Amino acid sequence: MSREVRTVVFDSDLQLEAYQFEGIMQKFPNHFHEYYVIGFIEEGKRHLICNNEEYLLNSGDIIIFNPQDPHACEQVDGRKLDYRCINIEPEVMREYVREITGQAYLPRFSTHVLYQSELVSSLHDLHQIILEEQSDFCKEEMLLLLLDQLLKDYADMEPPEAEQTVTLEIRKICEYMEAHYTKNVSLNELSELSGISKYHLLRLFTRQKGISPYRYLETIRINQAKRLLEHGVLPIDVAAQTGFSDQSHFSNFFKKLIGLTPKQYRRIFNHGSEPRRLQESKR
Repeated sequence: MSREVRTVVFDSDLQLEAYQFEGIMQKFPNHFHEYYVIGFIEEGKRHLICNNEEYLLNSGDIIIFNPQDPHACEQVDGRKLDYRCINIEPEVMREYVREITGQAYLPRFSTHVLYQSELVSSLHDLHQIILEEQSDFCKEEMLLLLLDQLLKDYADMEPPEAEQTVTLEIRKICEYMEAHYTKNVSLNELSELSGISKYHLLRLFTRQKGISPYRYLETIRINQAKRLLEHGVLPIDVAAQTGFSDQSHFSNFFKKLIGLTPKQYRRIFNHGSEPRRLQESKR
């Protein structure tokens, strides 16, 4: 019987997370993160939708998500997925960009998939060093060189045109959900706030943001939940503080988006000064 392994390490030197999923078949619904994701497929074939564009991923392909990029993916060939990635918070990315370019800004990566990229080897080696919890400056050197190449070839300083054309009404709705995610937000409220009928609101929001209003709200809640779990708040309390109807709903949705249960995720950040690591496996 095949084994499923999920490993997550928080590297306090680089201030980033490293994920490794081995032998999983999980489908990830449309969602976004508030951080950058740079990952690659080791084994398996994956169908990806990002910002309403479709991609077919194979082993050796790199994926890059900016904060707020909506994306969903699933297996297409029946084979299990082996995948690695690093997650970089915006404020951390800003400092790395300042170190590399001399300017502190948040880049926008315009290319989401690098097919059969030569950079896979560099990303793999960096990821492995992080998993092995090495503390010398080799890993920082590798990260800076990797980011330098990605910035030169695939990033710019300006937001994409699609983001610039988000209407005032949709921005107002996003701001409202970001401020009221702990409450029972309804489609009627959003319709009244924007002055747009519910049906046209759904279509307009999804077209402009690449994700439905409900999924946007749930993703905001999950992102807030991650912060609370990182600070050691119990999952049952996190569910109540982030607007989920119950802990079961929260736990199920958290695993769908993050690939770990809230309890598993919390354990990564619950070891004081020790290396923050989680490894879970099942048959």
